[in-house]
Amino acid sequence: MVVECDNLTKVPERRVPYSKGARPDPASLMNWRQQAQQLQKEAHVFYFAFKHSHTPWYARLLAACTAGYLFSPIQLIPSFIPVIGFLDDLLVLFLGAKLLQRIIPVDVLAESRKFAEAAELRRKEEITSSAPIFAAVAVVAVWLLSAVAASGLIAACIFH
Repeated sequence: MVVECDNLTKVPERRVPYSKGARPDPASLMNWRQQAQQLQKEAHVFYFAFKHSHTPWYARLLAACTAGYLFSPIQLIPSFIPVIGFLDDLLVLFLGAKLLQRIIPVDVLAESRKFAEAAELRRKEEITSSAPIFAAVAVVAVWLLSAVAASGLIAACIFH
């Protein structure tokens, strides 16, 4: 837009990025990692909703068709086409998630969210426990010891 001043010169109007009433929603400000974590959490919620006994059959069918399309090698627009190939996957995922949120009963979604949060807490506790770290160190130590032993055997064969 252009605004005219008193001296008849045209000055471009300066826009404020966000006025007080028109702030963007927090979801648009999240970084990619947070959005990926949110998507993973929603997928977990839909998994628990899919397994729930009170989920209608048509919601299960929609979830299965959405997942089937995403993992199917036969698609409307092949994924090897640089941008458009992934946009149709994103569109199917978005529409499937929105439809599932509408047709799954609210109490089932609430219970599924609780299950997903509990599963994520268990997963975080498993990651922070010392057993996986000890196992990783043990595997690396065995590989290093076997590499040193193999090198010693090769050196003994060469110089003998």
